[in-house]
Amino acid sequence: MRLYRPCIQRALLVGVLLSLLPLSAFSPVASSASSVDLKPLAAATGSPHGRVQTVFVIMMENHNWSSIKGSTAAPYINTLLASSAASANQYYNPPSLHPSEPNYLWLEAGTNFGITDDSGPSSNHQRSHAHLTAQLANAHISWKAYQEDIAPGVCPLESMGDYAPKHNPMVFFDDVTGGNNPHSAYCIAHMRPYSELAPDLTHHTVARYNFITPNLCHDMHDDCGGGAIQNGDAWLARAVPQIMVAPAYSNGGAILILWDEGEGSDGPVGMIVLSPLAKRGYTNSVHYTHSSTLRTLQEIFGVRPFLGDAAHAADLRDLFQPGAF
Repeated sequence: MRLYRPCIQRALLVGVLLSLLPLSAFSPVASSASSVDLKPLAAATGSPHGRVQTVFVIMMENHNWSSIKGSTAAPYINTLLASSAASANQYYNPPSLHPSEPNYLWLEAGTNFGITDDSGPSSNHQRSHAHLTAQLANAHISWKAYQEDIAPGVCPLESMGDYAPKHNPMVFFDDVTGGNNPHSAYCIAHMRPYSELAPDLTHHTVARYNFITPNLCHDMHDDCGGGAIQNGDAWLARAVPQIMVAPAYSNGGAILILWDEGEGSDGPVGMIVLSPLAKRGYTNSVHYTHSSTLRTLQEIFGVRPFLGDAAHAADLRDLFQPGAF
């Protein structure tokens, strides 16, 4: 019997050790896109929040999702989709809402105020206070709009370089511009050249809500040589990583990359979510519109009432980890 006792003891020891392992250790490896590792990156970065704190919205232009997803013209975007991002396959501009300007207004207010053209603030400005950045200001939540090609020290009510006011919804509200005043101090403080984003990230001075508009050559609107999609993808390849290495991102940040409207239709258009609190590599087919983005922003920042059609929309919660907002 002494010859077999060591074997019995070893077997008992192995059994005890195995009993201490979690059941997940014996689970099969996930093989579908919907079963990817959804562990929040925030746990790895030491984020103290567990909830989204800072949002960066990056606006792109005039392409259906079918022309972006899987396209060789957009290698950076498709690398993100494969590894880091959550995305939506059924995100649309509001029904029959075209051209650009009404869609940008909808993202800010949940309505287009009856506007169906791209005219400037001089003719399409609004007296309404029922819009997102007014709610943020009332709640003492910081916000900025970083606009490529605008000059510092001016409220950008007019086109300059490859900047177009139709892609900057905040300048259509009198409470932002002081009634179309190009010297409005409030407007100038909140409308900043895109070139200031990088130093603001470095110096930890970004706002909690940041609305980023590339210029017409970088947002896929115009083909300025080399292809509109290629130029926009290359711009994102430079812009997104500088946000992702910043503490404002690692400590509960979220980047929403979306397109304003479908090309020849209402979409679907792209909605890409990057965040330590997003589901990496995940995609869904939930029906979303710009009202969904607006509702999500209101929920993240805790401002009410829901604006316009946001009151009736599904939010983007499914693209995030539970409890992210």
